[in-house]
Amino acid sequence: MFCQHFGRLRNTFGVRYLLGSRGALDRALVLSRSSLRTLVRPTGHHYHFRVLRAAAPPSRALVEMLINLLPDFFSILESTDRAAAYDRYFAAHRRLLEAYWNNYVVDPDGPHFRDVVNATVHADRRDLRGMLERTDVAALARDAEQRCASLLATDVDLDIVLMVGVGAANAGELVVRGRGAAFVCLEHFTGVTNEETEGLGLDPELIPLWLAHEYAHVVRYTSPTSRSILRDFIARDGGDYSYWDTGRRVPLRELLMNEGLAVQLSRAVSPGHAAWEYFGYERRQYARIRELEPIIARAVAPDLDRAALGLRLRYLSGGMSDEARTVDGRYLLPERSGYFLGAKLCEAGIDAHGLAWAVRASDLELSAYAHSAAVSA
Repeated sequence: MFCQHFGRLRNTFGVRYLLGSRGALDRALVLSRSSLRTLVRPTGHHYHFRVLRAAAPPSRALVEMLINLLPDFFSILESTDRAAAYDRYFAAHRRLLEAYWNNYVVDPDGPHFRDVVNATVHADRRDLRGMLERTDVAALARDAEQRCASLLATDVDLDIVLMVGVGAANAGELVVRGRGAAFVCLEHFTGVTNEETEGLGLDPELIPLWLAHEYAHVVRYTSPTSRSILRDFIARDGGDYSYWDTGRRVPLRELLMNEGLAVQLSRAVSPGHAAWEYFGYERRQYARIRELEPIIARAVAPDLDRAALGLRLRYLSGGMSDEARTVDGRYLLPERSGYFLGAKLCEAGIDAHGLAWAVRASDLELSAYAHSAAVSA
């Protein structure tokens, strides 16, 4: 998951969480914000692709669905009562949108839902409309899905979702009742920043990169051959993914590996971008993290086998306070520095067995290869 604006949006409404780790993180912190493919007749705005792969059992046909929510969202903007139209939109796509709001925004049953909706439906969308006139986002998504499926020998049904979000995450992963989805929120990919939508101004050419990132998470969480702790946890939790619950109960080592694997798949699927873009960093942030790599690794080491939401937020989230990201009393870690470390920790396992194996490997399997590589270096 990459969610640069996630903390800022929650902070707007003063939402506090008690983070279960040491020191400053024990306090309540305010978060600041190949395949053979046959096209099947589309139903509404859902486009079905049946994918037959040698890696799957001969009798199994995977159904990977491209869900395009853009027409339904733009119909909201044509309504005379946009807030009521959003409610109908939310109800029609509740399976996805409820999980999106709970994991990346605020509680949709809480007091701030209406404030966020009102800001979203009345924001200026000229940048988004202009980008969509120039860019075939569905084609970008389909191509990214094909590349991911080939590299990972996908063996599970999943969805690719194109949507307009509410200014929180630019992309993310969901699992609802056992079915995974990788989504991108296109307000962030218009090429220009937008204060009203909180759009990041990312180039639309980065859409495949971020879809690949989230695709890796979905396969790790839901593949029947995945050995990830996250898959086991989600299965025991009724087949639903929760960023918050996994943060509290899944060890930091697995969470770092999870993001590192996603970075590595995005590099393979969408090559040619600046190195820092695969992490969602700015150039200076990337340089500083590389400079601090030994310090970050030393700070993380005692906590690798611990599970605490505060640890996930310190190393893998944006919007944390300077105090929460300070180690050894003097080093301020850049936001989401754990993405860089996680990508490093996965390299040896990928080199040995490839991405399809690594994305399904346990954190301990990957760590064993990382340790062997470090010893022999």
